Amino acid sequence: MTQFDQDAFNRFVVQNNVYGFFQEAITLKSGRQSHFYANWRTVVEDVWLTERLVQFVLGFVADKRIPVDTFYGVPEGATKLGVICQYTHARQQQGYGKGSHVLAMGRAKPKEHGAARDRFFVGMPAGKTIVLEDVTTTGGSALKTIEFLKESGIELSAMISLTNRMEMRDDGLSVQQAVQKAEVPFYNMSSAIELLPVVYQSLQPGEDIARALEQEYRQYGVAPISLV
Repeated sequence: MTQFDQDAFNRFVVQNNVYGFFQEAITLKSGRQSHFYANWRTVVEDVWLTERLVQFVLGFVADKRIPVDTFYGVPEGATKLGVICQYTHARQQQGYGKGSHVLAMGRAKPKEHGAARDRFFVGMPAGKTIVLEDVTTTGGSALKTIEFLKESGIELSAMISLTNRMEMRDDGLSVQQAVQKAEVPFYNMSSAIELLPVVYQSLQPGEDIARALEQEYRQYGVAPISLV
């Protein structure tokens, strides 16, 4: 198992353009306005990059010693990552064979008919399950997934976010605090507060963007940022 290297992962994020900037603010899924995005789509559309990302995830889990039987991606946002992490993880385990591991996937919209496990899942998670999310802002989608999985009787060992935007929710909690309040350990593999200054220096989008982002983090951030 490859050991997790935080600096190497941060370089992977920056070099593959996961972060970018907008001159005009966009509306995020959370409803907030922002001048930057974090988007893993171009990475998981490429087989080689996805394989590299999976190795980072598995190394992170091993480094943190998080017990896992099943990886489960938040539907749509991290579906492919969850499936490929689980496939790769299962093949590395002792006793791998027929019936040893489930290949779990959730439906974004449940089927209208059938048993619960078929209506909501294309392969229901089993054993100690890690929930994967690509980007967390206020954690709305992740928390809904956690609630649903717990109601389905699934044992959750952790939630892992590839990119945490490090924003406070409207209830005054960070995503980490909200997930931990749901009695699930939370980990992020990268932090916008750490990476935004690096990406800003690389892309040089201009001081207007810098000032707008500094204001965003004064308003929403778990901590302020300084870009110029």
